[in-house]
Amino acid sequence: METRRVGDQHKRQEQYKYCFQALTPNAYQTLFSHSRFRRLHSSHNPTVKELGSGEWCLQKRDSFRNDSFSGNGNVPEIGCLSIIVLGASGDLAKKKTFPALFHLYCQGFLPPDEVHIFGYARTKISDDELRNRIRGYLVSERSASPSEDVSKFLQLIKYVSGSYDAAEGFQLLDKEIAKHEISKNSQEGSSRRLFYLALPPSVYPPVCRMIRNNCMNKSDLGGWTRIIVEKPFGKDLGSAEELSSQIGELFDEPQIYRIDHYLGKELVQNLLVLRFANRFFLPLWNRDNIDNIQVSILLLQMFENHEVLWGREDFGTEGRGGYFDEYGIIRDIIQNHLLQVLCLVAMEKPVSLKPEHIRDEKVKVLQSVLPIKDEEVVLGQYEGYRDDPTVPDHSNTPTFATVILHIHNERWEGVPFILKAGKALNSRKAEIRVQFKDVPGDIFKSKKQGRNEFVIRLQPSEAMYMKLTVKQPGLEMSTRQSELDLSYRQRYQGVTIPEAYERLILDTIRGDQQHFVRRDELKAAWEIFTPLLHRIDDGEMKPIPYQPGSRGPAEADELLAKAGYVQTHGYIWIPPTL
Repeated sequence: METRRVGDQHKRQEQYKYCFQALTPNAYQTLFSHSRFRRLHSSHNPTVKELGSGEWCLQKRDSFRNDSFSGNGNVPEIGCLSIIVLGASGDLAKKKTFPALFHLYCQGFLPPDEVHIFGYARTKISDDELRNRIRGYLVSERSASPSEDVSKFLQLIKYVSGSYDAAEGFQLLDKEIAKHEISKNSQEGSSRRLFYLALPPSVYPPVCRMIRNNCMNKSDLGGWTRIIVEKPFGKDLGSAEELSSQIGELFDEPQIYRIDHYLGKELVQNLLVLRFANRFFLPLWNRDNIDNIQVSILLLQMFENHEVLWGREDFGTEGRGGYFDEYGIIRDIIQNHLLQVLCLVAMEKPVSLKPEHIRDEKVKVLQSVLPIKDEEVVLGQYEGYRDDPTVPDHSNTPTFATVILHIHNERWEGVPFILKAGKALNSRKAEIRVQFKDVPGDIFKSKKQGRNEFVIRLQPSEAMYMKLTVKQPGLEMSTRQSELDLSYRQRYQGVTIPEAYERLILDTIRGDQQHFVRRDELKAAWEIFTPLLHRIDDGEMKPIPYQPGSRGPAEADELLAKAGYVQTHGYIWIPPTL
């Protein structure tokens, strides 16, 4: 790494100084003791000097560090972009990553004169063989001329074969990336490199080490290096912290994008707007008015068509049942997807829309969650699950779980948050259901018809609707439940809702970490569920058998009733037709 000295100190000070008002020498020593600041100080030799009147100034060198944190506001991003998909021959890459890149390309976010895409995997195949493998997953009605667009996009893809734990393959990859950068006349250090790890977490540490040692930018002139890592981020608190430490030794937190694709869904991204841009929600969104909140993901089959595994071809991964049995429904869905949605539902208003302010509020929610009680958990395993030859005969892995969480703060004290997920059920949906308290002094005797609810349908048939009691049309004063409905397919005709992976990859290119999981956020999430998971792993809690195609164990409905949820009988929301 080169360290350039700039002769014009006044110019340098204007461009790169941060002034700390009334920062005393003792305070500076405290700041210096912080490991991240000390590393920056020792590695890059910023100058700290007293300006007088108790003010201290930290001057930062113009060439910050070779791997760049994020888009530096002082230096425009002018270099070309290289997107490297590691695990390129696997299931996740061909079904999710490459199609997302293709849709971004079709919408003009990946201009061919700036972008090149590299696939890297163990499988020994040619460029054309990789292109043929993914071609069938790219055709989409969203492209004006699918065949032409697909062919042009595929020509942007170059394949490199190599091991994940040996330098030779990554050195070859670096050479290929450098060729692309030179062909685009990018100044050294101005190029941008995005590594998407479509790989099992077990190989994250060696792969990150290879990237760090062999494939980084040489200096920072507006360029950067970022990595996207997929869930699961460990299996419990200990393994997650170990993985975070191993990656954290190689990359700084602003370079690491831990992707949870539920944070890229349109309705999930609408939550902050709904809560903080609409006046009538502000006085209602608390324990005084809300009785309980459900966040649920229910699936018809053991594996839906949209679910994928990383690297099946590349790693010869065992059957899907075998993969799931290693993790279970809590690790697979509740600890990440549902808990992230809960944070957005329960968090306080952030100071601004800056990513760190939003993530700070999410961490506060997680840190306020009380320990989970065994009596507020129902586990299930559908009959026939163990018939899968890849699943152990005596598997204790739950395929269904309902867990009640309690947030110990002023807004949510006493409000149960019900997290529910399951497979092989009678419906397929993901939704947030906010149930309000009964109307005091019910003069219409309408309590039996059900409570007011605000429902956000995440998928399928994206919608928001509010269940409320209205007068039945006619001469009689009778009431019934109806809804105020915002169904996206009807309201936004002709508008294509982007896939979550498209949005999140674009966020990474832009350097926006708002919809990615921060390390302390990940730790707080695992602290909530690790004790419960260990009790399940040790056989202290057993799943209840349930019939495939049912609602799950009857005990789950009983638990919801104990938590205060009142089911509405006789009302079914039907998505409106065009």
